[in-house]
Amino acid sequence: MVAPEHLRATMRGLPLTKQLARIEAVGTVESATIEHRITVLTLQSITTRIRFLTRQLAELDPELFRLLRQHPAGPALLAQPGVGPVVAAQLLLSWSHPGRVRNEAAFASLAGVAPLEASSGQRTRHRLNRGGDRALNRALHTVAITKRRCHPETRAYEIKRTAEGKTHRDIRRCLKRTLARKLYRGNGSCHPHQHPPPRQRLSPLDCHNDCASVATATRIRPVVFSDQI
Repeated sequence: MVAPEHLRATMRGLPLTKQLARIEAVGTVESATIEHRITVLTLQSITTRIRFLTRQLAELDPELFRLLRQHPAGPALLAQPGVGPVVAAQLLLSWSHPGRVRNEAAFASLAGVAPLEASSGQRTRHRLNRGGDRALNRALHTVAITKRRCHPETRAYEIKRTAEGKTHRDIRRCLKRTLARKLYRGNGSCHPHQHPPPRQRLSPLDCHNDCASVATATRIRPVVFSDQI
């Protein structure tokens, strides 16, 4: 919060709901400085906006949940630990259409969780990928944070990786990559007929017959190819 220290001190350490309530209760004193009054008015305007957006989200969440339940892949995504309506909607939105994600590696690359090698000398290591769809990456990050708090298997995985000497950043990278793998493999209904049928290669004779058919339909005499010169 950008505000004078005496205002920040009254709200430091409070949750968002209590901060908003305290900002709404602050009055503008005529003897206060211009900076103080403008700061209070700005904070109260932001508080009003936050209240409005919170109510709007509460109204839209049931509709979003209903739409996800109707989607073929929606129930399977919502059944995953740490995946809520907003995250599930982002996963489907980033997936877009059948044929976009060819395989598991392509999905990891799309999400920006495919590890990038950053080895040096005899040390082999990988670093975070800053590319890909950042909204999808943020969705996976949300799932990872939620599972680290509430999912016993994820917490055991983190303890195991820590014992192996992995840093917090490395563990987060590995966890998001594992999540991408599980989401891809565990939701077969999310990518029905993912691979488009391969194109049928035509022989030169088939191409000639097609050209002849088009020429006949347009009343143009086709060119007949001959081996004789």
